[in-house]
Amino acid sequence: MTKIIITIVLLVTSQLFSQGQFEQVMEKAFTLWGEGKNTEASAMFERIASAEKESWLPNYYVAFVNTTTAFSTKDKEQVNALLTKAQTALDVELAKNANNAELLVMQAMIHTAWISFDPMTNGMKLSEKVMELYAKAERIEPNNPRVVFSKAEFEMGSARYFGTDTKPMCSQIEKAIELFATFKPQTNFHPKWGLERAKSIKSNCDKL
Repeated sequence: MTKIIITIVLLVTSQLFSQGQFEQVMEKAFTLWGEGKNTEASAMFERIASAEKESWLPNYYVAFVNTTTAFSTKDKEQVNALLTKAQTALDVELAKNANNAELLVMQAMIHTAWISFDPMTNGMKLSEKVMELYAKAERIEPNNPRVVFSKAEFEMGSARYFGTDTKPMCSQIEKAIELFATFKPQTNFHPKWGLERAKSIKSNCDKL
């Protein structure tokens, strides 16, 4: 009986220690990212992902860091390297759960980065896929503010490109802001981004 108790205690202690390590290295990766050290942050998230197979978050952030970096990159080879890394990391998690709304939003963002880099080549090819991803994410989590906001932002970009009215998207941006006020991420590491950008876009909507 004593041996069983000791074994259980050791197992629980090991799990707690592992969880503590996970939190520490995740916080370190976020710190690097916040300091603008995107390459280092991505590499750390990759290392965490290789050690922590149960959580989808490390690979999600590998995809996120590289995708957001790609949006501000003009070099074709660099964009290709960044988005390939993002896609590879995301594919690992989508293979485990294709119905995770946050992963679907990230996939849409990767496609959008390709469209942004070369709209003439990638716009027609990927725009429909982006809308399908947002529609699926919306069915899964209709009250997820990132789903509502990201879909509206993409539609707004398309409307501006084709010279059509953006007011319907502005109302969705406003809805997203309201959803951000009540949305509670599962942990400190779960996605919670988007509110500040939504507010910025709404301020432009208010000027229309």
